[in-house]
Amino acid sequence: MVKTLGMLFGIVFLAVGILGFVPGISAPGPDGMPMLLGIFMVTRLWFQVFGIAYAIVAVLGFMTPNGMLLGVISNNPADTYLHVGLAAAMLLIGFATPKQTA
Repeated sequence: MVKTLGMLFGIVFLAVGILGFVPGISAPGPDGMPMLLGIFMVTRLWFQVFGIAYAIVAVLGFMTPNGMLLGVISNNPADTYLHVGLAAAMLLIGFATPKQTA
C-alpha cells in the first residue's frame, strides 16, 4: 500500500512540475507573477527554498551514510547522491537564472 501511494504521489508531483512549464497552463496572475492553473504561484523562490532543504538533507546523508536521518528519512548513498543532484539543480535554477519582471 505504501509503495502504491508513493508512486501515486511521485506521478502527481511530476505532472504538476511539468505543467508549471507549459505556457498555456501557467498564466500571469493579478500581480504579474506566473500562476499554475490560476491557483499556485510559480517562482524562483520555490527552487531556492527546496534547493537549500535538499542540500541540508544531502549533508545529513553524508554524515549518516546508511540509516535514518533525524529519525524520519531512510537513507543510503544512492539517496544522498540523488539529494545532491536535486539540490544542485534547484539551487542553479533558483539563484543563477535571471529574475523575471512583470
